[in-house]
Amino acid sequence: MRPVENPPNPFVREHREWLGPPPAAKLEVYEEHARSILSHNESPDIPYRWSLNPYRGCQHGCAYCYARPTHEYLGLGAGTDFESKITVKVNAAELLARAFARRGWHKEMVAFSGVTDCYQPLEAVYRLTRRCLQVCLDFGNPVGVVTKSYLVARDADVLAALADRASVRVWFSISTVNDELVRGLEPGSPPPTRRFQAMRRLHEAGVPVAVLVSPVIPGLTDRDIPRVLEQAVACGASDASLTPLRLPGNVKEVFLSRLRRARPASAKRVEHLIRGMRGGELDDSRFGYRMTGGGAYWEGVLQLFEKTAARLGLSGDQCACKSRLESDRNHTRQLPLFGG
Repeated sequence: MRPVENPPNPFVREHREWLGPPPAAKLEVYEEHARSILSHNESPDIPYRWSLNPYRGCQHGCAYCYARPTHEYLGLGAGTDFESKITVKVNAAELLARAFARRGWHKEMVAFSGVTDCYQPLEAVYRLTRRCLQVCLDFGNPVGVVTKSYLVARDADVLAALADRASVRVWFSISTVNDELVRGLEPGSPPPTRRFQAMRRLHEAGVPVAVLVSPVIPGLTDRDIPRVLEQAVACGASDASLTPLRLPGNVKEVFLSRLRRARPASAKRVEHLIRGMRGGELDDSRFGYRMTGGGAYWEGVLQLFEKTAARLGLSGDQCACKSRLESDRNHTRQLPLFGG
C-alpha cells in the first residue's frame, strides 16, 4: 500500500501533518448494521432513481473516483482513507428484502454500484452483492450493475436467472486497453484484459453486457476509445456509453498528484485539456453540466465515440450515445447507462 495521504477534510477543523515519513496505509474493515440500503436519486444527470451500495469506500483506489468526498462526511480522508478504510453493510440483503416487501414498491430498476464498486475485493469474502442479487431474483426486480471487477463472473448463474425472470444488464467500466496505465491510476482494480474476459463469460452465460467508457481522460485515454469499443463488441457487448472525467471536491488534488507520479510527461497537457472542457476549471458541479464536457476537443472525442459505435453496430436504439441533453451550451450530451 502507498503511504497515508489525504487532502485536508473541509468538514473537519483539524488536519494532521506527519513530522516524519507517513506510515503505510493498511486495510481496515468496519462492519455496520445499516438502517437502509436503497439510496434515492433526484439528480437529473443520473438515469436511475434507486441505487444500492453494500460498501463504503473502495479498494480499487481509482485516483479519479468521484465518490472519494463521501468519506469526508464520515470524518475520514478522500485519499488513502477512501481505499483503505472500508465499511461493510453486513445486513444489506435483509434490508433490501424488507424494502421490496413494502406495499409501495413497484419493482423499479435498482442500480448496483451507484457510488463504489459492489464487486471490490471484499465481496469475495462477504458476498453481499450476490445475496442482494438473489433477493432481486426472488422478487423479480430489475437490476443494472456497473463494475470493473472480474469477480462479477462468479455470479453468472444469478445474473442469467435475473435476465430470464426480470431484467438485468452488466456495464463494465473500461476507459483504456492499456493495462500498464491502469496500474498507475487504478492500482487496486483488475486490468482491462480481465474485465473483457469477465464480459465474455457473462455474455456466454446469457447475461446482457455493455461497456461504459468512463472516465474519458482527455489526452490520456480518449485515443483508446475505438479499441475499447471493438474489444467490447467482440466480447458480446450490445450497448455503449461514455462520460468525461469528473473531479469534484478533493478528488482534484488526489487525481493530479497521482497523475503527476504515474504520468509526469503528460500531466500538464492532461490538466490543460480537462480545463478546456470545463470552461477553465477542473470541475463543473452544476446539474446538466457535471456529467458532460464542452469545447472543441471534447466535441471531437464525442464524434470519435459516435462514429466508432455506429461502425460497430452500436448505433440506433441500443446506442446510448444518441441521447441528447439540450442546454445553453447547445452541444453537451448526457449518455444514459441503463437505457436501451
